[in-house]
Amino acid sequence: MMNKKANIVNNEAEVQMEVVINSGVYYGKSVAGVTGTLVKEFTSFGKPRGKYTGYVTMNAGGKDMRIKVTGISDYSLVNTEDNMTTQVIETPETEKVETDEQIIERLRERFGVLDEMTQGTIDGVVRGMVVTGPPGVGKSYGVEKVIEKNSMFDKLADRPIKFGTEKGAASAIGLYQLLYRYADPGSVLVLDDCDSILFDEVSLNLLKAALDSGKKRMISWNTESSALRREGVPEKFEFCGSIIFITNLKFDKTRGKIKDHLAAIMSRCHYLDLTMDTMRERMLRVKQIVGDGMLKDYKLEEKDEQEIVTFMEDNKNRLREVSLRMVTKLADLFKMSPERWRSLAENTCIKRA
Repeated sequence: MMNKKANIVNNEAEVQMEVVINSGVYYGKSVAGVTGTLVKEFTSFGKPRGKYTGYVTMNAGGKDMRIKVTGISDYSLVNTEDNMTTQVIETPETEKVETDEQIIERLRERFGVLDEMTQGTIDGVVRGMVVTGPPGVGKSYGVEKVIEKNSMFDKLADRPIKFGTEKGAASAIGLYQLLYRYADPGSVLVLDDCDSILFDEVSLNLLKAALDSGKKRMISWNTESSALRREGVPEKFEFCGSIIFITNLKFDKTRGKIKDHLAAIMSRCHYLDLTMDTMRERMLRVKQIVGDGMLKDYKLEEKDEQEIVTFMEDNKNRLREVSLRMVTKLADLFKMSPERWRSLAENTCIKRA
């Protein structure tokens, strides 16, 4: 790996460096093998763009080319003439870039934390948790897996289930009824993609009360409601359960009026950002979960599973979404027609130009 700048000097006159691109892309096309004069060493984007973490600038055929690369190992010096002496000038190491294995391990650890924290809500140690991350990466699956495990004995004993999940929109009075239903100690209410609650001040105030850090968390509904009377829900009760909020929204990145409301929720909850903000991270998550047996119920051969993952990798920028849901969609098509699944996927899973 080239981690130093080299100035080639001949008879005390500086000679421009010739470099060859080992791997890189220029305007979407591979330029591996292209040689030219180095104009600017590797520069990091700061935030990776797909698998590329920065760029190198070289002049080829009189034209400056800013080429996307993953690091300084993607280009190297062309051999120079024997009568040239090389003066090496030390420069700071480039910013360390995570390997695929390091990213997979980081993601595995984050989802392990998700399992632990979910168990903490069931045990009553954690009153509230916000889980955020891009859609379709397994946020809900991780929570549901832990809850299902803890529900097993209640189901066998035919006891009331202490855990509930609400998906989609919920009105303020609907939220009040849900909180009452799961108000007992050891109960957990999971609000999955119920972002509409966050934009309603009444709902937010109910959540604040339910997540309060005081010894008693009293929740009240002071407006006359025939719906509450009909369901036998009191106008005031103590909430002793826990809440898990699953969302695609990053609470710490919001702006405007809602920012203060979400800050109040965050101060009352544990906040877990699963940190999958790049295409590279999402694809590595897909590879990890498929490798861990996600598709075992499909009874596919290993090569077939790999074929599905490769299809996603090759088309990641054209797929309607890169997610675990897309994995199951492609697996469904494969089971339906092993011969034509690619054609079916091209027509149903790929964005049209």
